[in-house]
Amino acid sequence: MWSKFVARFRARFPELYEKLPALVELTRINRPIGIYLLLWPTITALWIAAEGFPGIALFLIFTLGTAIMRSAGCCVNDFADYRIDGKVIRTEQRPIPSGVLKRQDAFLCFGILSGLGFLLVLLTNRETVLLSFGAVALIAIYPFMKRYTNLPQLVLGVAFSWGILMAFTAVSTQIPQAAYLLFIANALWTIAYDTQYAMVDREFDIQIGVKSTAILFGDADRLMIGMLQAMFILAMWLAARQLEMGTVFYLSLFVASLFLAYQQYLIRHRLPGPCFKAFLNNNWVGAAIFAGAFLNYL
Repeated sequence: MWSKFVARFRARFPELYEKLPALVELTRINRPIGIYLLLWPTITALWIAAEGFPGIALFLIFTLGTAIMRSAGCCVNDFADYRIDGKVIRTEQRPIPSGVLKRQDAFLCFGILSGLGFLLVLLTNRETVLLSFGAVALIAIYPFMKRYTNLPQLVLGVAFSWGILMAFTAVSTQIPQAAYLLFIANALWTIAYDTQYAMVDREFDIQIGVKSTAILFGDADRLMIGMLQAMFILAMWLAARQLEMGTVFYLSLFVASLFLAYQQYLIRHRLPGPCFKAFLNNNWVGAAIFAGAFLNYL
């Protein structure tokens, strides 16, 4: 049955069929780390807002919406960076600089995915729908920030934390004070791990004039990442106090702290490979904290 479906799809949409591998690469579906880093804090906030399982509908809306909007962000990122990507070894074979896809393909993909994400948000409530416009705006402008500011990671931090606010409005239409602490905490964490990511390409970015916190921090990069990580854990601890979380959640913060300490070890020599490994390790930081929230409400 599947082979027949593929054959019919190929016959009816031959051009799209040929572009599918490149579209997978464009949306980074084959590299889901970005989805994980966006998903963990979002569903953690959803669990906290609902004080347990939020229901299958909201869980699916936010899980699918997170995956879709992360992919949309990758599309607009490649649309914006088509010239930059061609000058960096790690990205020169991406679909647009390699010539497999055109910029119009990326823009169309961004529009389609954003539309699908908006349809999912329409299944929630008015407050969450209104917040969703801010999310799309942040996703759209982030890729261009590296041309104008040394703090593009700050914009990414806000974008990657927006789902936390939407999770609370989706459950109760309200954003309590603790939700803002979670928002700030996640933004700090995002700046830290995206600085690790930027350290991988720092030499190339300096040559082509791209800005980042990795360049801004210079030799103080490890110290600044450590400070951001410490403030992240502190903000999470303050939020946990306001939310009256149990011991298991504080234990999850301790486990997350161990992962963050390991990342400091990895980036000690500022080598691209270990820095990228440190960036990937943040998946376990998010997973540990979600596990703490999950167990807290059992």
